[in-house]
This record gives sequence, C-alpha cells and structure tokens, in this order.
Amino acid sequence: MVIALGPMVTAANPVVPLPADRLLTFLLQAGLLLGTALVLGRLARRVNLPAIAGELCAGVLLGPSVLGALGVWHGPGTEQMHLLDATGQFGVLLLVGLSGAELDLRLVRTRGATAAKISLGGLLVPLAFGVAAGFVLPLSLLSGGADRTVVALFLGVAMCVSAIPVIAKTLLDMNLLHRNVGQLTLTAAVIDDVFGWLMLSVVSAMATTGLGARTVVGSVAEIAAVLLVAAFVLRPAARVVLRRGPAIAPVVVIVLLGGAATQALGIEAVFGAFVCGVVIASVNPRPEALAPLRTVTLTVLAPLFFALAGLRMDLTALADPGVAAVAAGILLLAVAGKFLGAWMGAAASGLGTAEALACGAGMNARGVIEVIVAMTGLRLGVLNATAYTTIVLVAIVTSLMAPPLLRRAMDRVEHTAEEQMRLTWPSVPKKSEIP
Repeated sequence: MVIALGPMVTAANPVVPLPADRLLTFLLQAGLLLGTALVLGRLARRVNLPAIAGELCAGVLLGPSVLGALGVWHGPGTEQMHLLDATGQFGVLLLVGLSGAELDLRLVRTRGATAAKISLGGLLVPLAFGVAAGFVLPLSLLSGGADRTVVALFLGVAMCVSAIPVIAKTLLDMNLLHRNVGQLTLTAAVIDDVFGWLMLSVVSAMATTGLGARTVVGSVAEIAAVLLVAAFVLRPAARVVLRRGPAIAPVVVIVLLGGAATQALGIEAVFGAFVCGVVIASVNPRPEALAPLRTVTLTVLAPLFFALAGLRMDLTALADPGVAAVAAGILLLAVAGKFLGAWMGAAASGLGTAEALACGAGMNARGVIEVIVAMTGLRLGVLNATAYTTIVLVAIVTSLMAPPLLRRAMDRVEHTAEEQMRLTWPSVPKKSEIP
C-alpha cells in the first residue's frame, strides 16, 4: 500500500502560502471562539456545571442559533471552517488520548465484574431505544441518501455512550471519586466508552462502504487487528520510549500516529487515539509528566473543539413543533434508557436503589463522546444539521442534569470505612488540583 501525503513539493510546483487576509481571518475567528468558550466555561463552573456546557454554548451563541439568527454574524465560511476543523480535530485526538491514558486499569480489573453488569445494562437498553427511534424518525431528520439502518445504529451509539472526561470531572468536582458509587460509575463508563468506540468504528465503516455482513465482519477484524498490534507491538515500544526521556512529545506522536493508522483503515481516528491512550496508561508513565499536555488540551484545544461543535448547531430548527417534539422524545429516551439500564445492572449486582440511581445519574452524562459521535455522523453524511443539533442538545442537557441528580441520589447513600480510607490515597486528586 502506498500512502500519499499530498502533492510533491518541487521548484516547479511550490506550495502557495495561506494568503495574509485568510490567515488574519482564521486568527480572529479562532481567538473569538476560544475566548468566548473560556469565558462561558468559567461561568458554567461557577454555577457547579461542567465547563463543556459553557464551551458548547459559546458556539451556539456565535452560530446560527443566536447571532446568526439575529443577522449579526454568520460565522466562518467553508474554507475558514476547514482550518478551524483541522485545529479542533488535533485537540479532540489529544483529549481522547489523554482520557485513555488516565484510566485506572487496576480499578477496571478489581471492580470489573460489578461494573460490567452496570455497563451492560447501561449499554443495551439505550442502544435498543436509539435503534428503535432511528427506524421511526421522520424523513426530515435523515440526511439525503443515508441508509436508515445506518442512521438507526448511529443514533443507538449516540444514546448508549457515556463520557469519561465529563463523568470524571463531575465526580471530582463533587468530591465523589473516592465513593464506591463513584468508582463503579467511572469503571462502567470506561467499559461503555470502549464499546462506544468499537461501535462507532463499525457503523462509520458501514456508512462509507455500505451495509452488509462482509462490511461488519471486516470492520470487526480490523478492530481486532488494531488491538493485537497495540498490545504486542505498540505497548513494548511505548514502554521503551516513555521510560527514556520526556513523555509529552512521544505521547503526542503516539496518539496522532495511532489516529492516523485507524483512519487509514477506515476506522475513526478517535478510536486509534483512545487505544493509544490505554497503551500509555498500561506502561504507567509518571502521571505528573503529562500535566502540561493535559493543561493545554483541557484549557485551549478542547474548548475550541466544543465551541466548533456548538457553532454547527442550529436551534432555530426547534421552532418547528414537529422537530421540537422529536428532539424532546429522543432526549427522553436517552435519559430513560440510561437510567433504566444502569439501574437494572446495579440491581443485578446487589446494589441498593439509591446507589443504582446514582450510577444511572452519573452515567447519563454524554458530553464529550456524544458530541464526537454527532460530529462524525455529520461529517460522514449520516446525520443532517437538524439531527446533529438534536444529538448535541442531548449531550448538553444530560451533562447539565448529571450533577444535581447525582447529588440528590448520593445524599441517600451512607459512607463506608473503605471510602474513608480511600480519601487518604495519593491517587485520588483534590478538587483544587483539577485544571
């Protein structure tokens, strides 16, 4: 296989630099988006909401939903949007890679059985709800030419995923990460995310190459090959590289090349980035070594990506009663499916009602992952702008709902001696240590 990185640069075929006016426009638009996202993200944190809520709202404010509807600003043009998209994709790959790199694999092993039951219920019920809803969606929410089965599977994936970064941040902000429910919720979310990336990769391949058994089998085989290469080739190499010098640059290279490898196979780049992040976690680099990269990603690159995601939303579509009703129905199914599934799994594991409800409340936060799923569906032509807006709206609302629901459920769960002991562990960060 020959990989073409682009046209050959020669003296007869020089690269034309970006014109000065377009560079100026890009810098102004990126600065405006990022600045607004940071301001609204800080305002969100002041009222005990995840920063992602404010960052998404920044794009909503600057996009067709508010300023565009008022005729004040119509947003970036196509070429400028491509430049901003490239920057945002760089940020989201690092965000997903760091999410994988910060997994506590010991926790996954020790709490795996109980968390797996919670995760299984939290996956299957909303997945079934989403697929069923996809088959009855009105044609106005389907992208032209999209296969309804692929659309239904995409909607099912969007409903069944959870968001590790949002859940972890919520648990840390509420000082619940040391609680048994917090540990179980985070571990179950890890399993959800792994399954979500697998499903997203399979469904994306079906969207690009067509629906068929051969496509599904081929996608699963490629994913299995990626996991084997990561375990037996990348992991030993990463162990050598990361223990012989500074970790930040090698980690960035590993994550980006991992994303490029899966993208070349027709699997979403975010899956490769996530797998590489898990590999990095398994070789156990010094946690403090990635702190600068984590800070830049969480405070600069990720907010820009989420502002861009909000910029693509068009809430004016909800003025149509039919669209608003469909959006409300999908939101209700998403919330009910996650709550019901997590509750069933927790109950099967012997947890009490309050603990089961707390698990459902925590895992309901879709946040980052659902936005990425929606962006992927829009880019592949599976979702149109209205369907994309509906799915991102679910991500925002569920992220806003999680903290108050979780707080109310945890008020009914008593502390245990194990939880008090866990408070003294150095691996549990304090709220003041969160960037």
